[in-house]
Amino acid sequence: MVEIARIFVYPVKSLDGVVLSQSTVLESGALKYDREFALVDSQGRFINGKRSAQVHSLRSSFDITARTVSFQGKATDPQTFYVDHERPAIEAWLSDYFGIEVQCVQSLVGFPDDTNASGPTIISTATLEVVASWFPGISVDEMRLRLRTNIELRGVPPFWEDQLFTEAGTVVQFQLGDVLFEGINPCQRCVVPTRNPLSGEAYGQFQKIFIQKRQETLPSWVPSSRFNHFFRLAVNTRVPKSESGKILQVGDSVRMLGVTKNS
Repeated sequence: MVEIARIFVYPVKSLDGVVLSQSTVLESGALKYDREFALVDSQGRFINGKRSAQVHSLRSSFDITARTVSFQGKATDPQTFYVDHERPAIEAWLSDYFGIEVQCVQSLVGFPDDTNASGPTIISTATLEVVASWFPGISVDEMRLRLRTNIELRGVPPFWEDQLFTEAGTVVQFQLGDVLFEGINPCQRCVVPTRNPLSGEAYGQFQKIFIQKRQETLPSWVPSSRFNHFFRLAVNTRVPKSESGKILQVGDSVRMLGVTKNS
């Protein structure tokens, strides 16, 4: 049986994640609390691992129930703040850490990387295990941190999730529990997975190795036309507004529904 093994949300975009046993789907299709907050500079540009290696050395811990967030840099003690009424203090701490003016902005529908596919990203545990094996010294847990996917599936072979998208102009409809999903495309990776998620240290030839191995292991039934390059892994999804308020939970099974046109 194909089912959800893990659910992750990342309350502050680009920072550490939180493991959940269940999560509510928002009207936007995102999971509640996922990328609810984001850090931006004075020009409104995201502060993330693509732009600043300091992000990798910043540890954060988010308590969803208490609505608190803790930050700790390499040379600092942890500091805890209430996110809903200590925003100025949060921004002052982060501005000092990054050495630039930082704002902590909030969106109740999240800050997705792909606004055309704003649903949770999906991968399988088996895929993570295989991809980690391509890189000596990188564990499955570390690969999980590098890829930062929302939903992890179990009970399937590696790259099973590649069937959750198909030719351009179409979507694959499927259910996780009671929630309807549309699989859109394979997720394009950025520079972030090439770096150690805790130190920011680059792994030599990561992208080159990844591209070569991904091409070699691409299942024969996957439409290669969806790969303008092979630095793609996991599946971007969209969740119809009709699913707003429904709950996903670990153990929910997957049911394939079919292919339809991309509206």
